[in-house]
Amino acid sequence: MADKLEPKDGAEAVAIFRAQVIGPLVCRELSRGELGAALAALGQECFRPPGGGEARRFSVSTLERWYYAYRRGGLLALRPRGRQKGFALKLSDKERELLLAIRAEHRAASVPLIRRTLQADGRLSAGQVSDATLRRLFAAQGLDRIGLRASKTGARLRWQAARPNALWHADVCHGPSLRQGRRTVPLRIHGILDDASRYLVALAATSSERESEMLELLVKAIRLRGKPDALYLDNGPTYIGSALQTACARLGIALLHAKPHDPEARGKMERFWRTLRQGCLDHLGEIASLHDVQVRLLAFLDRHYHVAPHASLLGKSPAQVYETDRTVVEVSDTELRDALTVRGRRRLRRDGTLSIAGTDFELAQGFLAGRLVTVARTLFDPSEPPWVEHEKRSFVLHPVDPVANARRRRERPHRAARGIDSVPFDPPRALLDLALGKKNTPRSDS
Repeated sequence: MADKLEPKDGAEAVAIFRAQVIGPLVCRELSRGELGAALAALGQECFRPPGGGEARRFSVSTLERWYYAYRRGGLLALRPRGRQKGFALKLSDKERELLLAIRAEHRAASVPLIRRTLQADGRLSAGQVSDATLRRLFAAQGLDRIGLRASKTGARLRWQAARPNALWHADVCHGPSLRQGRRTVPLRIHGILDDASRYLVALAATSSERESEMLELLVKAIRLRGKPDALYLDNGPTYIGSALQTACARLGIALLHAKPHDPEARGKMERFWRTLRQGCLDHLGEIASLHDVQVRLLAFLDRHYHVAPHASLLGKSPAQVYETDRTVVEVSDTELRDALTVRGRRRLRRDGTLSIAGTDFELAQGFLAGRLVTVARTLFDPSEPPWVEHEKRSFVLHPVDPVANARRRRERPHRAARGIDSVPFDPPRALLDLALGKKNTPRSDS
């Protein structure tokens, strides 16, 4: 064991050095005026700190702090305090992630605005973190503030609907194909997103992207959530059909289409599709049923997406914003049925049949066969059969069943022998009577 007495660590070495610097002052009683003069004189001297390096002077305030610390706690009070690495140490990991997500989504928002908003929502406590600390946190992640300044070419500004149910987005996502036995079935996800809250008002898994499926999903959303003021769509074949245009016009829903070749205009919907892929579609595994996909989609919405804090909503969840601020404009089933009833002029075939959407239907009223009639059907309930409207009357069409028609017994109509039908008319007999020289005498009708 060495006989040389050394400081046990670097902190004690620093404390000993500080004690040596202020040693001439602590060994005697000084008045306030004398202490100030002594500190000023000591501040003019140079001292070499432990560990080498050049000799340096210390400010009067630093020497005064050392002096009073030594008087209160001795050598231990002069040990340098261990400083924690990093900043924003009072924030939890979830709070830190929330702040970074909000900054990434709202680069134009100021630090005081973000802090005040989260404190008002109860997500941060008052005094938990300062604006300067938040600026250092954002700068370390490369999330400095970017002002909204329009360039010469025109900047794309962030926009949002004023309230829930003011604007809905609708789109289709292509999911992974489903394997059903030896055949592969495509997966198409139809979704309707509320703009102001990012809430999914409807989501359905199908195997195609026809207009009828879009209308069916829209009807479901309206019945559950009320109708929107406007519907924002792309220019795909699913969203430019006359049926959708007519239904929206009848319901008083404005129909808006994004500019072609401008994917950024549909950014909110595309952002949701990315979230859905990462959280659900990429992990479906061996699923062969559309019903199983639908169950997993609804579970993802209810248990994660709708209740998770959203950066675009300043930390609020889509469900919280939608349920709190929405305005519901209800539409009755009768209004929906009338709005989704389509009509067209068609000519019945000679056998009283016609084809609708690839299915042959027949009409029991034979007197309309071969005539031009008005055919109507409703998209409100696709299972409801179409009908024919003629002279303010409606006649239901039924799917053609050739086998049943072959077994149907056909009866000849019976005519009563009266009126003009009771007059005998037999040309062969008249010729025979003429050949036999019989006198043509009118027969009695009795």
